[in-house]
Amino acid sequence: MPHAVTAAEIEKAIRNVPDFPKPGIQFKDITPVLADARLFSGAIDLITEKFSPGSVDAVVGIDARGFIFAAAAATKLHAGFVPVRKKGKLPFTTIEQDYALEYGHASVAMHTDALKPGARVLLVDDLLATGGTSAAAAALVQKLGGKIVEAVFLIELKFLDGRQKLSGFPVRSLVVY
Repeated sequence: MPHAVTAAEIEKAIRNVPDFPKPGIQFKDITPVLADARLFSGAIDLITEKFSPGSVDAVVGIDARGFIFAAAAATKLHAGFVPVRKKGKLPFTTIEQDYALEYGHASVAMHTDALKPGARVLLVDDLLATGGTSAAAAALVQKLGGKIVEAVFLIELKFLDGRQKLSGFPVRSLVVY
């Protein structure tokens, strides 16, 4: 049986792409992790390590790379998968939450019937940066009566202090820069 994957192994596989998508940005490319079945599976194991099947009702994933990790975590935990998408991308009745960007505002949405009141929710995304999108997703969960048991991220950019916007919830990141 292969040995367990460590966060250090995942960090080593994450590719740094300078000046993408614009000059001065150091993009953290997770595709090498996704391409390696052992690392991808290990990342899901680490994301879900505090939970057993049935211990959460839903895994909420944030558009778009968060879907990859959240859907796999939901399958492992025998929970539903709930997407939080950019405004206008969901086909049914939605609730929306605005959040601030560096220049301007954006909105995310969730179906109004995505969660039952009292649902135990694991919030998952690939990256915690400024925390705006994650905080907006958390607000949607709360509007529908869901209870966030933890917010888990593959990567956290600590210097952007996004964790502060999620101060009301347990937050865990596998790799911190």
